[in-house]
Amino acid sequence: MSEGVYALSDELARRARRRVRAVVLAGGRGTRLAPYTSVLPKPLMPIGDRSILEVVVEQLAGCGITDITLCVGYLAHVIEAVLGGRTPHGTRITYVREEEALGTAAPLRLVEGLDSTFVAMNGDVLTTLDYRALIRHHRRHRNILTIATRRRPIQIDYGVIQLGTRALRHRVEAYHEKPQMTSTVSMGIYVLEPEALACIPRSGFFDFPDLVKALLARGEAVGAYPFEGLWFDIGRRDDYETAVSAWLEREEAERAAVDARTTG
Repeated sequence: MSEGVYALSDELARRARRRVRAVVLAGGRGTRLAPYTSVLPKPLMPIGDRSILEVVVEQLAGCGITDITLCVGYLAHVIEAVLGGRTPHGTRITYVREEEALGTAAPLRLVEGLDSTFVAMNGDVLTTLDYRALIRHHRRHRNILTIATRRRPIQIDYGVIQLGTRALRHRVEAYHEKPQMTSTVSMGIYVLEPEALACIPRSGFFDFPDLVKALLARGEAVGAYPFEGLWFDIGRRDDYETAVSAWLEREEAERAAVDARTTG
């Protein structure tokens, strides 16, 4: 085995021993959730007696990720006030302020000390994903970036026309009225190696899709982690209301199951 391979193996082993950090992106305005987000940043939208962001922080801490950086912008002082006194014991929260809208990937260049494997995620995601399993998958496949993915039905709001081919390309062969298609989508949760940061420009707006495309263009290993559990993307008012109802129903079922085991 060459010295270079030994060095790479040693480096991967060193990173595996270090605690994984998390960067939570909580700087967006959440305009599609207006008027709610005129007074609250989207990550602080309530889920029962807690905010979405508090649920996210508790879940990360429950998986052993206790060093968390929040990238904040819109109504940052509100997020800092809420999270300041309501974080799990032993969790370290630091803040990076975005002075302008940077997208979902560019804020990573503002975070100091990202020198080993880390999680980056949107701050408005409700899911039952096990972050430890995601990280193990990422390391096992030696990816530079791994995207947590979910199969999701997508409703097409138009009639879809199926045309013929070649000489019959103007002939309608089938008509599907507002069909539903199923696609694999990003959950807005990623695991990265620090080398991926080299593809983020030093200035300007840059999204995660831009980062993925840049890494693929370089021939880097970008992987997917398929997940089939609960996942809600809090985008629009209907999405939010559906997520709240389903999440609280799940929590009530879990409490009932614990009570049954305790009294049984």
